[in-house]
Amino acid sequence: MKKTLFLCLTMLLGFTGLASAQKASPLGIWTNAEKKATFEIYQSGDKLFGKIVSLTVPNDPATGKPKLDTQNPDPKLRNRPRLGLVFMKNFEKDDDNKWDDGTIYNPEDGKTYSCYMKVINANTMEVKGYIGFSLIGKSQTWTRVK
Repeated sequence: MKKTLFLCLTMLLGFTGLASAQKASPLGIWTNAEKKATFEIYQSGDKLFGKIVSLTVPNDPATGKPKLDTQNPDPKLRNRPRLGLVFMKNFEKDDDNKWDDGTIYNPEDGKTYSCYMKVINANTMEVKGYIGFSLIGKSQTWTRVK
């Protein structure tokens, strides 16, 4: 009887752990494979956003001044700093580990793409930017910064 109770309890705890892993949150600080920057994913209302919180090379080598959003298609926004830039917007929860219908802005080329975020586990997330259909696009694996 004790063995059966122990086995049931172990299975229940195992399933609970699996469920919590599947519901890992994207909220927090992340970096991409290139490690050029760290990003904070945060919630505002019922949507998620992302901003740049650090840059490996924060200053423009040509000017020695903080990097700006110089590639922005809107000339009025080209003088805003990259540091602190909200570059991911309006993600809505799609299922337990996916947030969709958002956009991601690339300050290196000034383009905005449709985007989704999918949490793989507590410390790994897939971020995919695309135009039109999500089948065609570019995926990155982001790692949580501890």
